[in-house]
Amino acid sequence: MASNSVDQPLEFERSIKAIADSSNLEAVPSKFNIANDYTALPSDSIPLLDFSSLISADPHQRTKAVQDLAEASRVWGFFILVNHGIPESLMKDAIAAVRDFFNLPESEKKQYESKSVLDSIQCGNLTLANTSNQSFTFWREYLRLRVHPDFHCPHHPQHLREIVMDYSKKIRELYMKIMEAAVEYLELDKHYVDQLLKMDSMAQMVVGNCYPACPQPDKAIGLPPHTDPVEGLQIEHDGKWFNVQSPPNSILVNVDDHFEILTNGRFKSLKHRAVVNKERERISLVVLNTPAWDAIVGPAAPLVDKDGSALYHSMEYKQYLETSIAQSRLGGKSFFEQQLIIQDI
Repeated sequence: MASNSVDQPLEFERSIKAIADSSNLEAVPSKFNIANDYTALPSDSIPLLDFSSLISADPHQRTKAVQDLAEASRVWGFFILVNHGIPESLMKDAIAAVRDFFNLPESEKKQYESKSVLDSIQCGNLTLANTSNQSFTFWREYLRLRVHPDFHCPHHPQHLREIVMDYSKKIRELYMKIMEAAVEYLELDKHYVDQLLKMDSMAQMVVGNCYPACPQPDKAIGLPPHTDPVEGLQIEHDGKWFNVQSPPNSILVNVDDHFEILTNGRFKSLKHRAVVNKERERISLVVLNTPAWDAIVGPAAPLVDKDGSALYHSMEYKQYLETSIAQSRLGGKSFFEQQLIIQDI
């Protein structure tokens, strides 16, 4: 896949949050300056899925929920999940704990500065350089944790570890139920898919994002259009951008690139972007559920047999992850990741 940019860690001498918290900040520093257009439509059309129907003992109710999930994944690549069973108190605690991490002193966070895309704990800012040797930095500070199959978390704040462990486990269980429904719709054998993606050792990553209040939101961006990794989130659909405004205690689920490939294009992974605002800091929490890093991701053989040909090449997930993060492109597809997103609202 061709690429015209490189995603690099930014030196952590002074984080974006520290810059944004400066009392005299009136304009975006030049390294963050990028022209953008945040024009987007209301999000009333984004599908809403009731998880309780998906696990219902009523076969008619469950069948309809599975069909609704498939339709949302096929047309939008996103849906809003409600009645998912994760306590609202835990979701709020997770957001608060991540915020507490970002409020730590710069010296405390610096020890987790990203040196490799495969580091178990990564913290920092991102700058994007293109082939014209032009670069700019995203108005975003991140904390990225690998939490499965092995669990990694900073020592401080002390309550972060327990909360992230509890939340990520519940999200993992939720993800497996969603996968089960999707596989059922596709008429694939669950054991086959589990073996193909090596789900027993599936990888899971928790990403906390801090988007500080920005004095000139029209000249900065939190994240460019991507299919990677809510108020502040916009989705592209049929060439138009839509604002996402999720109901309280809901989770936004997006179809990942690897699942688009597994389905041989039946489900779609669509572009989305994070925007910033002038009024207040925003925290989001993204949980990325992926195949095991040594799994070979490619179209499922039974679907290729039905279609007559494979629309995508197969590749080891770890190889793709290394390549796509190192060469993620502005406005292009980048990550094989299933995301379940909550935000501070």
